[in-house]
Amino acid sequence: MTTPASFAPLLERFFTQRLMQQRQASPHTISSYRDTFRQFLKFVQQRLHPRNSGVTVA
Repeated sequence: MTTPASFAPLLERFFTQRLMQQRQASPHTISSYRDTFRQFLKFVQQRLHPRNSGVTVA
């Protein structure tokens, strides 16, 4: 069985490597993605009440 990955480093890597370096996305596109993930994480926090360890991806 594999250990679940922490969501924060995966999300950071998505922004820095995928959007900025590989896709060369505009600042407006990156801001839109950022805002969407903020809303999603706020939803997760309100609905699922994750423990202090944070969100993980299985």
